[in-house]
Amino acid sequence: MKPIHDIILPLLLLAAVSCGNRNAPTAFDTVCYSPEYAEGFEILGMKGSQSRVIRVRQPWQEAGTAVFDLFIARDGEKPPAGFEGQVLYGDAARIAAMSSSHIAMLDLIDEKERIKAVSGIRFISDSFVQSHRDSIIDVGNEADADFEALAASGPDLVLLYGINSASAMENRLRQLGIPYLYIGEYMEKNPLGRTEWVIALAEAAGCREKGERAFRQVEKRYNALKASVPSGSARPQVMLNTPYGDKWFMASPKSAMAAMIHDAGGEYIFKDDTGTSATVRSSAISFEEAFVLVSKADFWLNTGQFTSLSRLAAAYPVFSNAQCVRKGNVYSCDKRSTEGGGSDFWESGAVRPDLVLKDLISIFHPGTSMEDSLYYYRKLE
Repeated sequence: MKPIHDIILPLLLLAAVSCGNRNAPTAFDTVCYSPEYAEGFEILGMKGSQSRVIRVRQPWQEAGTAVFDLFIARDGEKPPAGFEGQVLYGDAARIAAMSSSHIAMLDLIDEKERIKAVSGIRFISDSFVQSHRDSIIDVGNEADADFEALAASGPDLVLLYGINSASAMENRLRQLGIPYLYIGEYMEKNPLGRTEWVIALAEAAGCREKGERAFRQVEKRYNALKASVPSGSARPQVMLNTPYGDKWFMASPKSAMAAMIHDAGGEYIFKDDTGTSATVRSSAISFEEAFVLVSKADFWLNTGQFTSLSRLAAAYPVFSNAQCVRKGNVYSCDKRSTEGGGSDFWESGAVRPDLVLKDLISIFHPGTSMEDSLYYYRKLE
């Protein structure tokens, strides 16, 4: 299904509108859930109907004004005439998750038993998935997915994501008649906006109120931690990442990671941004630029494949004299890693910004943590 460009829909620009609105002029005329932090989705309804539409805007980078709709048909209802989106008949009891962050969302709402297929099971941290390898099918990556295995798992819904274009799985899923939904949490600028996507998934599963409760709990913890950061002190300069091949990718200053650094009392050292206001993308910088930034940084996070200071120094001796390295302020987010090379930071950390924030506060402000140990991060020795 190509993203829909031509559904004319005067959306109500309200923070929250009841699904009982009787003044709406078109089919999907009622905003059932308008996100507070997320920008990429909303949940719509129709007068007198229990069916819902999950509307996803800009499902991937470079999608422009593309819109994707999933109609969830309930009580025997059918989508309105002319509807061109995906249709899910009833709630999604059996789900195929193509990203580990989707698994983390289902975990957050305590609905992991719905997972019937995944992508790259050896990289997944979740204990439920690992303990159910006999019943949860690994369909491989989207570029070379095993559709026979996927169909055998009997999914009601496949959760997709796109990076620079639509998922390569779309055409085959349409041929098989398996509905799909794009989950675009990674594109959100606000850390809580990423978590808020759990509500869209909960709607598809028929338990939106459960999703809202889970989200509000994370929101409450995150905001309490943010408020606990000491004020008035200088913000430490924070560098991210290490080279990947011959390039050094830096998160956008508008990214959720940059926002969490700020909320923890730090200052993201990278200021350039090549993305548009509607797009959050990483930027590749030269090794020389990276050297200047590392030299100025008070802390260096997310060091990738370098699991110790000695390995980092051996690969890049030029960084050995940087103040953050000399002071031992270098941290990897690999504390919760799998034997297969996966990392829970990129899995559950995508929807648990409260846990990430607590780690960052602990790192930037020793002695202010609510707990003694770090959850995702560890100090390189």
